[in-house]
This record gives sequence, C-alpha cells and structure tokens, in this order.
Amino acid sequence: MGNPQTLTREVLGQKVNRYFAGKVVRKDLVRKVKVGANVPVFVLEYLLGKYCSSTDEMAIRMGLQVVEETLASNYIRADESMKAQATVKDRGRHTFIDKVKVRLVDSDYWAEVTNFGHKNVHVPEHYVREYERLVMGGVWAQVDMRFEYDEESRGKNPFWIERLTPIQIATFDLAEYREARAQFTTDEWLDLMIRSMGYEPDAMSRRLKMLFLVRLIPLAERNYNLVELGPRGTGKSYVVQEISPYSALLTGGTTVANLFGHMTGRQKGMVQIWDVVGFDEVADLQKMPKEVVTTMKTYCESGTYQRGQEAVSGDASIAMFGNTNQPVDVMVQTGHLFAPMPDIIRDDMAFIDRLHFYLPGWEIPKMRNELFTDGYGFVVDYLAEALRDLRKHNYTEIVDRYFSVGTHLNARDRKAVRKTVSGMVKILYPHGEVPRDDLAEIVELALEGRRRVKEQLKKMGSFEYYQTSFSYTDNETGEEHFVGVPEQGGRDLISADPLSPGTAYSAGVTSDGTVGLYRVEVSISAGAGKLKLAGGVTGPMKEAVQRAFSYLQTHKSEIGIARDFDTSDIHVEVIDLLNNKVAAELGVAFFIAAYSAIRRGPISPALLILGDMSVQGNIKPLRSLVEPLQVAMDNGAKRALIPIENKRNFLDVSADIMEHVDPIFYGDPRTAAIKVLGGP
Repeated sequence: MGNPQTLTREVLGQKVNRYFAGKVVRKDLVRKVKVGANVPVFVLEYLLGKYCSSTDEMAIRMGLQVVEETLASNYIRADESMKAQATVKDRGRHTFIDKVKVRLVDSDYWAEVTNFGHKNVHVPEHYVREYERLVMGGVWAQVDMRFEYDEESRGKNPFWIERLTPIQIATFDLAEYREARAQFTTDEWLDLMIRSMGYEPDAMSRRLKMLFLVRLIPLAERNYNLVELGPRGTGKSYVVQEISPYSALLTGGTTVANLFGHMTGRQKGMVQIWDVVGFDEVADLQKMPKEVVTTMKTYCESGTYQRGQEAVSGDASIAMFGNTNQPVDVMVQTGHLFAPMPDIIRDDMAFIDRLHFYLPGWEIPKMRNELFTDGYGFVVDYLAEALRDLRKHNYTEIVDRYFSVGTHLNARDRKAVRKTVSGMVKILYPHGEVPRDDLAEIVELALEGRRRVKEQLKKMGSFEYYQTSFSYTDNETGEEHFVGVPEQGGRDLISADPLSPGTAYSAGVTSDGTVGLYRVEVSISAGAGKLKLAGGVTGPMKEAVQRAFSYLQTHKSEIGIARDFDTSDIHVEVIDLLNNKVAAELGVAFFIAAYSAIRRGPISPALLILGDMSVQGNIKPLRSLVEPLQVAMDNGAKRALIPIENKRNFLDVSADIMEHVDPIFYGDPRTAAIKVLGGP
C-alpha cells in the first residue's frame, strides 16, 4: 500500500476529473511544458485540459505529445506574423492559436488577430453573438484561417476566419459549477482550490490553506482592499499576476490618470477596467503623487471618486504587497506592522483604516519544490471565470444566519468583516450551503484580519482606534467568542528599568485624540548655560522647551542648581516613540529631565510626565487624560505625573487604567521634580 496522502490525492483527482471533465489539469504538467514554451498559462492549461485530462499515465504521455506538437506547429510568436500570413496564402488555409479581438466598423465586424499581425480579418457574425468576449477585450482561440482574394477590397483584406474555437473559457455556467461543488466535502474542495493555485495542500496546515485562499478574495469580491506584508519569496503577488486574466499588477508608482482615468473621461482608469489592481513592492510607491493616495482613499471607502465634474465608480479590488525586513516579533516589539509601507501611506491613518484585511505574510513559507503540487486542479482560466462570475453575487449578510459581531466593531470594521466572509464563502461554498462551524471559522479569520489593521492604528497612537476587543456571539447559545491576533504583543516603550539621569517619558494629545509618546533625553556638557536643541525638536515642542528653559534659567538659584547651570550647556533630544509626528508640548518633562541631569539623579522608572508650563512656571493642563493614559498603560507605564488642574478629568478614566497606572498630582514644576526624582 502507498502513502495514504497520495492515495487520497489520487482518489480526489479521479473525482475531480469525473465532475469537471476537461476543466482540470495536472499541475506538474503545466510546469513541465511551461519551461519550453513562452505561452500564456491559460492557453497551456486549456490544451493540457483538452488532451491530458485523464488519470491514465499512457494517455497523459500521448496527450503531452499532442500538446507539444500543437504548440510547435500552431502557436504564432509575435515576430512570426509575416511567415504566418505567407503560410495561409501559400496553402490557402491554416490552423493556428492566437488572440482574436472584434470591433464594429460602420455596420461590419472586423477581427484583429494579434500575433498573426492583421487588423482587418473577416469574421462570421454568429461567432460574435456566440462569444461576447470577442468584443470585450478579445479571446484566445484556435483559428481556422483561409485566404481568399476579395475584388471589393482590392486584396487589402484577403483573410477570412472559417472556424473559431475559443481557448479561454468563452462561456461559464455558474449553476453547473455550484451543482458540482455540492458533490465535494469542504476539505476536498479546500484542497482542490489550493491545487488550482498550483500548491500542495498535504504539506500545509488548515490555517495556512485558509490564508492562501484569502489571496483569492479580491478576485471574488468587488471593491475589496487587501494588504499582505511579509518576507521575500513567498509568492505574494502570484495570484494577481498569474491566476486571472482580469487582474493587473503595478510595480512602482502610478498616476491619477492611469489609475482613475483622464479628467476628460476619454480614457478609463485601471479601477474601471480590471477586477483587481495589485501594487507590488509598496515601498516603491514613495514617489507617488499625494493626489493618488487621496483619490485612492476615497475609492477604497466607497468605490467612487471624482474626476472633473463627474462622479465615477469602479469595481476593482485593491491588493497591496510589500516585503518586511525584520522578524515579526521585532516589528511587534519595536514598532508596528505597517512599518514597511512608504511614508505617503503610513502617515495617512484614514487610508490604512480602509484596508479590509491584513494577511500575515510572515506565516506563508518561502516557495520550495515540495510546496508545488503534482495533483489535479482547475484550469486557471476556468477558476478565474468562476470567481469573476461570483463577483456579481453578495454574501455579506450570511454572517447574520448564526452570529452577531461584538460592540467594539464600528461600521467600517463590520463592513470589512462582512466582505471577507462573503469572499471566503464564494470561494469555498459557491452553492451557499455553509455549516455553522465552518462559518464560525471564516468569521474568526475575518475578525483577525481586520483586527490586525486596527491594532496597528492603535499602536500608531490614535485613540479613535482603541476598541480592538473583537468578538462574535452565537445567536443560538448567546456565547461570546473573542478573537485575537497570534502575533499580538505589548511594546514596553516606557521602560520599567532604572533610567539614566536626564531621561523622561512624556505624551501629548491632539484635538482628535491622537496621542504622541516621547522620550526626552537631556545631557550636560561644559559650557555657559546655553540650550542646545537636536534637529527633531521643532514647532510647538521647541517653543515649550524654550519656555521651560527660561523658567529654569530664572529660578536656578531657588532650586539650588545655579553653579552647575552656569558652567554647563544643556543638550536636549526628543525621540518620537510612536513615530506619528504629534506636535506635543512637553515643557514639564523637559524641566524635570534637565533638573535630573544637572543633579545627576534618575527619575522614577515606568513614569509618564504630563503637562506643559509657561515662562513663569504656571502649569498648563492637558485637554484630555483618557487617551494619553491609555497609550501609556499599553506601553508599560505604572505611574503618571498629572497637573492638579486635570484631577477632575481623572473621573473619566476607565477602572482598568486606574488599576494599572497610579496618579501623582502636582501644582508647580519644582514640586513635580521633587516628587519623582529618585522615587521608589
């Protein structure tokens, strides 16, 4: 007896051939023939599906021979157009493989046969009616061409299509596809889908298979926004590039006109023409005009955008792929998972919030030989047609059959989760029959992918994204299930270890609740009482430091540092820990850090210093306490030095924060410094 996995693969192969005869192919044959033939994959797979759709080795060998002979004698390369035209003229007729496009000129249909190199070929009208895609971008086909001199056109158009047999799937029957799907178990269908992508499911865990399927969602779901960031060599953009003739992959930046169409409306944009627009190597988009990101932000939200006077809409999904340069645990601990994105996208949190799913590319293995399958999978063109046809259907409400999502999900989160569920259901259950447990698995995956986006926004310091306890409730039992992200880990940006003198942590908050978290580092050198600012200290932060320095200068004798102050220069650097460029006023933190550096006494560890001050030492409270204390707690703070004027705001702080962060109130800078220098 052989390997049970192999037997299972063979049994499934026979079953697939039975229900999808002529629409499946053994994927190792594709790789074998592809090496020696520069032919589109779907042309190859069509021929292999036609001549090698068998489980009999002898039949496969004979079929392969036919495929190779067909390609050698019938496939026209672009540089052989004159030779092909001469062959048709000399022989009177010839059969070959080429792409045929049809256009209507006045009242006549004319075919353009691409590699044959002729734009005015006579084509019978019944083919145009039979295969509508001839007039919608063209169809790869086997063409029987004849030569016939035509007096009327004085020999300009002597070529006539006698017979046309489409190679791409020219028609697709969804009812037949759904009916056949019902004959397979979920596991069988899942494995068939993975093999159709060219991979071997026996070498994968269930979770890995599901992650691979997420790559197909943009092909099946309209206006779906996917991001995948991970190591090099994991095949991130393969699906967009190879699986479907309806998707386009961009490398490098692009223009608004190319992506969204010309202002005049003369030319359509890519989001109107293609089903998926993929961006490979997102780091290269840094040079993209800001207008592209702004327009794409609008498009990713609603599928519509403005060009000139007109509101335009498109169905294309957006898929973004990029390489990570650090292990995921390092990224989680020291930054956030959108770090590989270019600044132009990373700095726009509203754009990131429109992403429906973050696929953890670090979980996908690098492509090795054993990951490629020898089993049967769909001819890619058939799979592409199936997914394209399913785009017209909507399964976003299917979640409500058994579940309801938790209160932490806002409207945008719910939309993202529903669209992911809809896409996965189309891929795995096109017949619409989803068992409760299988739907729960899909809902959990959808919640995880969206939560990963929200967790990074939270790490970037924006309080509006702080509700990330994603859950779903079983409507029948009332049981609530919480869904985490596997790589989730806190970042102890505020160190619990003893600090060196002159180091302090502080925070600022904007009117929209975005928090900036900073480490203030002050050092002393021999000098004459001058303030030396590092390059990063600018704007309101610079002004706050200068006010605090003026107070220090004026009151140096009172606080007992006059001698040291006059013989030293004070150097200050401020490190933006969340890298979100919030313009924070950190006067009190600078004052205490400078006092600490001059006195050579460390500040209490795990402490956050809040508040700003005037030149006269009057304390300026924060506009809100809730957001900075939440960010501080999440990043390791155990105590917070808070202006006394903010005491009443402490009532707004959640019990969770009160439990973890001890408040220390102060009314003037000197008291603040004494309370926290060298404390326990």
